[in-house]
Amino acid sequence: MPLPMDGPWLDDAAGRLIRPYAVSGGRTRPTAALDLLTLVMSTGSGPQGHLGPEHAHAVGLCRGPTSVAEVAAHLRLPVTVTKVLLSDLVDCGAITARPPHSFDHPTDRFLLEAVLDGLRRQL
Repeated sequence: MPLPMDGPWLDDAAGRLIRPYAVSGGRTRPTAALDLLTLVMSTGSGPQGHLGPEHAHAVGLCRGPTSVAEVAAHLRLPVTVTKVLLSDLVDCGAITARPPHSFDHPTDRFLLEAVLDGLRRQL
């Protein structure tokens, strides 16, 4: 029996019916620089040309800022394959990608000690 919203691509007994390398067309490297924390968001314009159902599902997941890791989890695909799909969507203008904010200042030691103390109390 297929899982909800997965359609014919996933089967409880057989697992994924389409292998991840087939979803990405055998490609293993994205054309856009994406990491797990990169935020992707739909631009509102549809993808130009024919893209697969995973591309359409990814665009739907990106209605608001969503991390690459979240998209991969929802698509149930490896992160590398998800990056290839998302870079296709960036290239055709269907989504935008924004790198995560980097920390230009050193981390506050007091804050780290407070977090560590809180974790110790939980254990």
